[in-house]
Amino acid sequence: MQTEEIREIISKYEDHSGRILGILEEIQDIEGYLKKDTLITISKELDVPLSQLYSLSTFYSFFNLRSLGRHVITVCMGTACHVKGASYILERLQELLDVQEGEVTEDGKFLLTTEDHSFSLNIARCFGCCSMAPVINIDGTIYGHISAKDLPEILKKYDWRE
Repeated sequence: MQTEEIREIISKYEDHSGRILGILEEIQDIEGYLKKDTLITISKELDVPLSQLYSLSTFYSFFNLRSLGRHVITVCMGTACHVKGASYILERLQELLDVQEGEVTEDGKFLLTTEDHSFSLNIARCFGCCSMAPVINIDGTIYGHISAKDLPEILKKYDWRE
């Protein structure tokens, strides 16, 4: 993203509370994630330490410092989901999507992306849908009361092929 484009976005948030979050969110919507060069430019333009931008972008789970797949799958690993088998759901998704175990991004988030960038797989601590446990979220759609055997049919809705 060019500096002039970043300045244009910044100008929309001159008097807003939560200004930095709004700027980061709009830029991520455009670029798909928060690129290091973009964060450096924002830091200079706002005269805000880069460390502050990095802290915000790693604290809030909706920000990404790395490119995502076309479809984002998030497995809830909160207590209710964990007790009801979320770890088995996660393992099965890793098998079905053929992604490696244990990868953690530089910002400390668990994130796996398929080689063809069709899917990204990550975890969250709680969706607030405990009565529907275990739960996954794909591109904003919540699937509850799922089991590992349900996953192939769910994934087919997103053009996954065995």
